[in-house]
Amino acid sequence: MTLNTGLSDEDRKVVAEGLSRVLADTYTLYLKTQNYHWNVTGPRFKGLHELFEEQYVELREAADEIAERIRALGHFAPGSYAQFAELKSVEEAPATPPSAEEMLGQLAADNETLSRVARSVVTSAENVEDEVTIDMMVARMSVHEKAAWMLRAHLQ
Repeated sequence: MTLNTGLSDEDRKVVAEGLSRVLADTYTLYLKTQNYHWNVTGPRFKGLHELFEEQYVELREAADEIAERIRALGHFAPGSYAQFAELKSVEEAPATPPSAEEMLGQLAADNETLSRVARSVVTSAENVEDEVTIDMMVARMSVHEKAAWMLRAHLQ
């Protein structure tokens, strides 16, 4: 059956490719945030443990929504570590957990990176009048900018 939502095959491909980058970064940040949730130490353990949990739960839900949008555009969502490694711009967590301060700084920077990547997809989606993707990416930008603010607030 032919997909006919008002977007051309090429337009859907361009948007799906951008969303695939957002998905790879989202999943990478999800794993990193969950890792830091498990491995944070120090006098602020409880508060940071809970903050990181809130954030990784939100990221897990977001990854599913982004993947489903890629599928709605008629493309397959990347779903392997190898695919994510090729597409991601967010760095994975180091093998040895960093200090709580370093965790906060890394996660704040990673959320800002994801906001920028989502913003680039907004531009692509605007070019083809894909309002559904525009709305989704604007919402993601809002989430990531708030998360970065919350994380940075713990550094001051």
